[in-house]
Amino acid sequence: MSKKVFTTYEIAEHCHVTPRTVVQWINEDKLKAYRTPGNHSRIEAAEFLNFLRRYNMPVPSELISEDSGGRKRILIVDDDRGIVDAIQRFLRREKIYDLEVAYDGFEGGQKLADFKPDLIILDIKMPGLNGYEVCSHIRSKLENKSIKILLVSGTIDQNEIQQVETSGANDYLAKPFSNRSLKEKIENLLR
Repeated sequence: MSKKVFTTYEIAEHCHVTPRTVVQWINEDKLKAYRTPGNHSRIEAAEFLNFLRRYNMPVPSELISEDSGGRKRILIVDDDRGIVDAIQRFLRREKIYDLEVAYDGFEGGQKLADFKPDLIILDIKMPGLNGYEVCSHIRSKLENKSIKILLVSGTIDQNEIQQVETSGANDYLAKPFSNRSLKEKIENLLR
């Protein structure tokens, strides 16, 4: 992450509050800052990022790209917590990805906006919005064009292969899958 620092005014603009509110956050130790010799408050980018995440506030895209250190971001969306945990454990061992998870299509859509993933591993069969609907929604927005989508499902027959292609997904993987095949799919999509 770069050593960029923010003024209280810049923080206020990002958070859509007044500079006085930012000073109050600093005084209440919610936001860590240091003082310049001229007695002005300055907030390091890492502190600002931690503050935004701690209070579930939207993270500006420039902070996400600075924080990732060039690492690819993967969003895992699956209602099966066991599958999510297994994928997370495996990808954390790789130590080259930033990960975020969601357990249904609605939550996945919310995380998409804040996390800005490079790849989404998306289960097809979920309650509420299924993977095809989530995929179509993602593809309906121009700003999501570069996001890669890997659909996963317990059963993928010929009809579903056709539906995978028409939904806008980049690839698919049938459950159960090995760590090796998951790794190959991810590497191919992020290449």
